[in-house]
Parts: sequence; C-alpha cells; structure tokens
Amino acid sequence: MKEIRTQDAVGHILCHDITQIIKDQKKGVLFKKGHIVREEDIPALLSVGKEHLFVWEKKEGILHENEAAEILYKISAGEHMHGSDIKEGKIELIADCDGVLKIRRDALLKVNSLGEMMIASRHGDFPIRKGDKIAGTRIIPLVIEKEKMDRAEEVAGEEPIFSILPFKNKKAGIVTTGSEVKNGLIKDTFTPVLKDKLEEYACPVMGQTTPGDDRKQITADILNFIKEGADLVICSGGMSVDPDDRTPGAIKDTGADIVTYGAPVLPGAMLLLAYYKDGERTVPILGLPGCVMYAKRTVFDLILPRVMSDDPIRAEEIAAYGEGGLCLNCASCTFPNCGFGK
Repeated sequence: MKEIRTQDAVGHILCHDITQIIKDQKKGVLFKKGHIVREEDIPALLSVGKEHLFVWEKKEGILHENEAAEILYKISAGEHMHGSDIKEGKIELIADCDGVLKIRRDALLKVNSLGEMMIASRHGDFPIRKGDKIAGTRIIPLVIEKEKMDRAEEVAGEEPIFSILPFKNKKAGIVTTGSEVKNGLIKDTFTPVLKDKLEEYACPVMGQTTPGDDRKQITADILNFIKEGADLVICSGGMSVDPDDRTPGAIKDTGADIVTYGAPVLPGAMLLLAYYKDGERTVPILGLPGCVMYAKRTVFDLILPRVMSDDPIRAEEIAAYGEGGLCLNCASCTFPNCGFGK
C-alpha cells in the first residue's frame, strides 16, 4: 500500500473503502475497496476531504484490514451465527437462532489487549433473537503485520470466542404458595406475570397448584410436577426469612442441590435456585420472591433465559451479578442493552 495525491490516483486501485457522511442524510460507502479510480471520481474524493489516497501495493507479511477482519471473524464465530459482508474493514456476527449468547471472556480480553485490533460484542449470558447483531470485528489501522494476527489466533485458543445456546422446548409447573391465595383471600396476580414471561420462550405451563403454606405439600407438588415431566418448576412467593415462609425449606426437602438462596440483584435478592436430578434429567427449581410479580425487570429475567437454554448456572456466576445488578427502573427500559446483569 502506498500513499499518493488524489489527483494522481487515476487508474490506481483503492485499498480501503471511502466513506461519505452528510449530516442527517447519509453515512455510507462512496467508493469501495478495489475500485479503480477514474478521472470523474476526483471531485467526489476531494469533496470528502481525501486529498491523498492509499492505493494497494501488496507487501510480504502485511495484511489489509479486510484480511485481518476475516481472521478476527474466524476466531470469534461459533455455531448458530454467520458473518456479514465486509464493510469498511468490519465484519459483524449475526445470530441464526434464538438463544443465549455465551462469551469466552478471557479470550475476548486477551485479543482486545493486543492492540490495533478489536472485537466488540453485546453482553454475554443475555437472550438474543435470530437476526440480532452479536459482535463486530476489525483492526484499527488500514494494514497490520501478519505476525500480530497470528498472535491473536494464538491467544484466542482453539474454541470460538462466541457461541449461542439455542432455547429448548420446555414445559413448566407452577407452585403458588401462601394461605392467602389458597383460601381465596387475595387474587393470584403472580401467575399471569410468570405465564407472560414463559410465553416469550414458548414455554407452556402444564399446571398450577396452591398448597398454601404447608411445607410438606409444597415439596410433594414440586416432586409431582417433576414426575409428570416438567422441565422446570417455579415456586412463587414465601421466599423471605420470616418463620411462616416455608418455600425455601420445602425446596430443600426435595433433595435438590441448592445453588444459591440469595442473589446480589435488586429487585430479586431472595431468589433461590436449585437443580433436581431425575435419572438422566436435571430439572431446575426456582423460588421467586414477590418482586417478580410487580417489577418490570428482576433477577428472574437474568436467570430464565439461561434455564431455557440448559445453561448450568454456578453460585459464583450468581455472585458476579452484583456488578450491574441494580435495576434503575428506567422509564424506557432497554434491557438487555443496559448494564443490568452485566
């Protein structure tokens, strides 16, 4: 690649896209990489401030931005995604299915720490939909040494940086606790919220029970749902530390492995997450606090997509929700693009 005066560029091949920006009207490619400059192109090039141009002059050991972007795409893209066309030296990763975005964060950090290259992505462990942009890759300069891109491949490791866990077809059972609901003293406003959120993942509710505050009955209802084939059991209410709140103890009595009782997320600190082994199956059991019933976004919105994609959640991952785990209840919610649950 060499730099020449624009007026002297007729007949030369552009080695990068030329962008034109017109306020409130356009931001796009005026001339694409590979374009052979013509006499009539000179005024347009000068109008976008290009008094000099870089034209292609291939050198051993030097890669063009498009070649480098291809390498970054290769180390980034896993299954269930594809790359966009290269534009201005950038390739974007696009989701091919609905699921949860998983990121090898250590590899992403290592590549971005090398300098002169970047991979920018959405937050990991959040739901994405088919057609969503996942990430973008490019180098910063127009050209880069091949050895630097070799280093990027080395630090990225064998596995792709990004992957998508597709949502699975599941059915849920709901155990609604509380004597006030069982006895009809108040209307159950919790279950409609749960059904709406489950519907986002095409997860039907196979049934609902109202065992009141009977600890043994709550346990029996959970186990019965699992026996009938539930892939997920949700217990709503009775999750505080008050002596008459029996749900945590009832879940423990099933013999399930308790991952956590409590989460550094507001709203949703009294979450309980457990996994019950049923032969070859592992069935998540969720104990949800009352805030899920009235707050727009809670810890449930962080947990549910991972449950629906069979993504096991560890206690240390729950602990990490503390950074970004404070919902600000914005008037216009941009979840999951905000920092909630980062």
